[in-house]
Amino acid sequence: MTSAAEPTTPSSLAAQAADTIRAALGIDGADIGLVLGSGWAAGSDHLGQEIGRMPLSSIPGFLAPVVAGHGGDLIATRTASGKIAIVLTGRTHFYEGHGVEPVVHGVRTVAALGASTMILTNGCGGIRREWTPGTVVAISDHINLTGATPLRGATFIDMTSVWTPRLIELVQRIDPTIATGVYAQFHGPQYETPAEVRMASAIGADLVGMSTALEAIAAREAGLDLLGLSLVTNLAAGVSPEPLDHQEVVAAGRAAAPRLADLLAALVAQL
Repeated sequence: MTSAAEPTTPSSLAAQAADTIRAALGIDGADIGLVLGSGWAAGSDHLGQEIGRMPLSSIPGFLAPVVAGHGGDLIATRTASGKIAIVLTGRTHFYEGHGVEPVVHGVRTVAALGASTMILTNGCGGIRREWTPGTVVAISDHINLTGATPLRGATFIDMTSVWTPRLIELVQRIDPTIATGVYAQFHGPQYETPAEVRMASAIGADLVGMSTALEAIAAREAGLDLLGLSLVTNLAAGVSPEPLDHQEVVAAGRAAAPRLADLLAALVAQL
């Protein structure tokens, strides 16, 4: 008599993904994870010595990125400090309609590989007029406006210090011009309306986008130290006098790529 197969859970799927990565790339585990959002993918070539790479879509639980400006690989790199960094050059967004689990699967996989630190990056809209396109902001807090969570059941976790203060301090030592701000995640894929941006500002947001907050919750649940870096690619609706255009986002990321690459290289070298 055969027993029924065990149901696949988010944690077991992350474990399967971690085992696949270990076998394919010949590594025992990882120390650091990075998700490179819009504008940040060029930084993957400056983090250290590449150990190997594989398509995200070849790993259990991952989907191929669909957004222009995102890559589609997982890269294992040995940093200057001798640590192993797992770099995801794309992410699944909540607006793609696959549910919350694929959105946070990268974070959970990095945790399953044994990493202790997670760096989440994104391209976003800026609410403050002085933060012109090309400005980098370290996330000090976030507001989840998606109406969703990766947590299930009575999973009560403290969200007081999601974004690790010592990592923010490290970034600001590397580049003192980097300010801190509050990031609000909307569902998307439509850009926010001017009224929605005014609402976000009224409740404390400085940045608006369509990623990162759900991943941050999963990182907190996994006990990871967490750093968030946002590239302001455009002024938000109602702040900008011009209509929003995704090509503007891609162009701003491309223009800022050398600076972003240098920042990430300096950062991971000190972790």
